[in-house]
Amino acid sequence: MSISSIQNAAPELGVVLGSGLGSVAESLGIEFTLPYDSIPGLPASKVVGHAGRFVLSRVNGTPVLIAQGRSHLYEGHSAKDVTAHVRFMHSMGVKTVLLTNAAGAINSTFAVGDLMLITDHINLSGTTPLLGGPHFHDMTEVYDRHLRDRVHLLAEAKGLTMHQGVYASLLGPQYETPAEIRMLRTIGADAVGMSTVLEAIQARALKMNVLGISTLTNWAAGLSDQKLDHHEVIAIGKRASAALATIISGLASARRPT
Repeated sequence: MSISSIQNAAPELGVVLGSGLGSVAESLGIEFTLPYDSIPGLPASKVVGHAGRFVLSRVNGTPVLIAQGRSHLYEGHSAKDVTAHVRFMHSMGVKTVLLTNAAGAINSTFAVGDLMLITDHINLSGTTPLLGGPHFHDMTEVYDRHLRDRVHLLAEAKGLTMHQGVYASLLGPQYETPAEIRMLRTIGADAVGMSTVLEAIQARALKMNVLGISTLTNWAAGLSDQKLDHHEVIAIGKRASAALATIISGLASARRPT
């Protein structure tokens, strides 16, 4: 696939897949692929569970541009680097982007394997992709309320559990300590991870509509006796992929021209 192939498809809906969620692209159907490292300025992730390529899928005739994996700050990249795929999507005509991730559950009313619709975020990464100028973009409503309502209706219609909550993003790559999780709970976080927030900031700065969904792949540190392990995160993410694919299909179908 070439960049011109994506331009010709004119996708308006984009999706970024987090850890263990790569199979969502396969379930939606792959028309063609484009590796990240074939695009200037776009780093490829070296993390297990992140394929590092763009995929074009079609859902009932609607083109969907999928970023199958992402790069992260903890790999040594800058905030500008780890949001390059969002800028690329925008340049291809994507107007709405769904950001997904694997996250640790903090809210005790949630359960491992459930999905959480992100209502707001807390940026504890210590950086932003907007560094370098007075880019004073409003962040009052990062995650589009109308799109969130649509996703809730889709989930309800399909019998899927869909929580709502605040996502906190930390630098990583180490997992959080129990003390840090207690702090996060105190300041209002319902789930925690190491991605998504910088992408959301970049997308809103480009005036894209943003949705965020976390797959709750484990309890955060100190909330269970189980040790945190990336391979377990990947495994739980894969099991949640079918539910996420259902949501994406519903979103794409709702955008289909009549």
